[in-house]
Amino acid sequence: MLLRLLLVVGFLQMSHAQNNLVKGVVFSEGKTLEGASVIVYGSKIGTITDASGNFELQLSNIKNPRIIISYLGHKSFIKKVNTKEQNLGNIVLEIDDQLEEVVVSGTLKPVSKLDSPVPVEVYAQTFFKANPTSSVFEALEIVNGIRPQLNCNVCNTGDIHINGQEGSYTMILIDGLPIVSGLSTVYGLSGIPQSLIERLEIVKGPASTLYGSEAIGGVINLITKIPENTNKVSYDTFVSDWGELNTDLGYKYKLTNQSTGLLGVNYFNYSNPIDNNGDGFTDLTLQDRVSIFNKFDIGKKLSLATRYVYEDRWGGQIDWNSSYRGGDQIYGESIYTSRIEFFGNYKFNEKFSFQFSLNDHNQNSAYGTTIFNANQTIGFGQFIWNKSVRKNDVLIGLAYRYTFYDDDTTATFDDINSKNKAEKTHLPGIFIQDEIKIDKQNTLLLGVRYDYNSIYGSIFTPQLNFKTSNKEQSSIFRFSMGSGYRVTQVFTEDHAALTGARDVVFLNDLKPEKSWNINLNYVRKIYFTQGHIIDFDSSIFRTVFSNKIIPNYDSNPNQIIYDNLSGTSVTQGASININALFQNSLRINLGITYIDSFVEEEGVKSFPYLTEHFQGVWRVEKKINRHGLSLDLTGSVTGPLKLPLLGDLDPRAPFSPTFSIINFQLTKRWNNTTEFYIGVKNILDFTPDKNSIARANDPFDRDLLNDNPYELTFDPSYVYASNQGIRFFFGLRWNLL
Repeated sequence: MLLRLLLVVGFLQMSHAQNNLVKGVVFSEGKTLEGASVIVYGSKIGTITDASGNFELQLSNIKNPRIIISYLGHKSFIKKVNTKEQNLGNIVLEIDDQLEEVVVSGTLKPVSKLDSPVPVEVYAQTFFKANPTSSVFEALEIVNGIRPQLNCNVCNTGDIHINGQEGSYTMILIDGLPIVSGLSTVYGLSGIPQSLIERLEIVKGPASTLYGSEAIGGVINLITKIPENTNKVSYDTFVSDWGELNTDLGYKYKLTNQSTGLLGVNYFNYSNPIDNNGDGFTDLTLQDRVSIFNKFDIGKKLSLATRYVYEDRWGGQIDWNSSYRGGDQIYGESIYTSRIEFFGNYKFNEKFSFQFSLNDHNQNSAYGTTIFNANQTIGFGQFIWNKSVRKNDVLIGLAYRYTFYDDDTTATFDDINSKNKAEKTHLPGIFIQDEIKIDKQNTLLLGVRYDYNSIYGSIFTPQLNFKTSNKEQSSIFRFSMGSGYRVTQVFTEDHAALTGARDVVFLNDLKPEKSWNINLNYVRKIYFTQGHIIDFDSSIFRTVFSNKIIPNYDSNPNQIIYDNLSGTSVTQGASININALFQNSLRINLGITYIDSFVEEEGVKSFPYLTEHFQGVWRVEKKINRHGLSLDLTGSVTGPLKLPLLGDLDPRAPFSPTFSIINFQLTKRWNNTTEFYIGVKNILDFTPDKNSIARANDPFDRDLLNDNPYELTFDPSYVYASNQGIRFFFGLRWNLL
């Protein structure tokens, strides 16, 4: 009797075990996956898929089991199972877009981020939704190694610093084309409808071999959406308690059966003068801006896009209005900007294409009594031919760039004939790049570019990149070395040359700047059996400049002196990004960059202005999927910056304090079409000291001899952060699929 009972119990146990047998087939991109990990969460029970992607897993007597299926470079699959669900059938693992994103900025051709021999950072549109802004310029404040730098306390124009290098060393591209440059450097990142941006690609370090002048410090490439892949309608608007209003509108339409268009409109308005620091000047520049963007694809060969931007901005004494423009009664800085762009790409075939762009930028501005009117027209064309021959992937480019520039400063004045003379620059160039696949784990990239500048002559820029990885590409090492060059235009790129009371002095004719850069990059990706992914991306960099142009504020408090450096300028440092994705819908992005930048001339070492010693950024996102909620905490911390003083008696601090800007946002989603978000910016309410503008009480320097113990003149260039304090905002996003 006892024996029979034991047999019955054993049979029941076997039956129960059999009922807990789970099986399935794992696929990716239409192919079965061999070696995919299949484990039971919280246990040591697991297996791997066979050559046909099949697996069988005995769950035993585990209560409410969950299985996790994972494979390198793919998103993990998590599934609750029970005795009634024994065969899961075909399971498709999605490619992890963070790992396998296609990038183009590093090599001018599509390649997966992991395979690229050039380190490229990618930021999708969703990254910037965590901190909504009215311009790409502001959005970049939470990207490690990238710092938007304001150049004027009055008009709030700025540029983008990469790894401590000034904004004029950063090339801004739209869809791979040099749209934003020269005169538009400090204004061109405003008015781009962010709802139409697919992603941002960032290359840190010289990229002059592919892109020519201005790419000496790095490249920021704004990739716009493909019309065919966008929503029918997209709408995003937000307002703040300061009175800011920003609206993005996108609309997809059909031209023909083979052609699709994408129309985008951005409107930003801020018209509420605020003076919280009590210096008599606006804390935030007032702006009225409209931007219209239209892109359409004609078949699969031709892509065309246009953009028009008009902006009216002013800052100054709180009671200024346009009737005082250019006068000496009430100080104000007023800038009217009108800009039109046309660009596109034509593919003759898969190997041969032609890229082109044309943009015209007009600026009508008054900085107090200083009138600055300028016009810049740039035409660009480039043929690209790409051919793979065995282990060599060869790319050859033939480029031509024409620049017309005219203003009412000494920059375009003919001293001999005493008349204005517009500057016309012809810049033909040719570049060759060879990507050599040594084997599956090792890649060598060689490149060289030759440009002939009609003013400065011949310029060579070589490049070398090497990438090696383990078989799984979970550990990647990259070495980069290259040269860069830049032809400068002071009045178009350095806003301090126009604002304030300082005179601009050129000691000599300025020569092109040159640089050599070395970069070591190491990427480590760790995959956990629970489905978590942690990504470490670290770099060490060093850039040495010759002929660098550095504005001298110290020799004379009434002048800004420009000249080529006779010694060397060095920028070096290290950075690390940590990206962690957990299965509980928690995402953490952390970054820190250390910078050591100095100038050495005749044995004397000095430190450049407005270059931080360290910078940190973070983003923490937590999704509560069952309620359609997400919480985002973003922020940055910036170390001390050297600031321009007006002589030895200037009482202001020579360095800025370490400061942090922290933002929070709560988002509620409905039906994958509607989002409502609310949040607060600058939670700590950090603003610079109210004495940032020297002699704000006397902007026209009428009473320098009275009540002026520190021997100061009016100067708004002592700036390191926005005067805009804490503010609340709320917004709405809506999409029609």
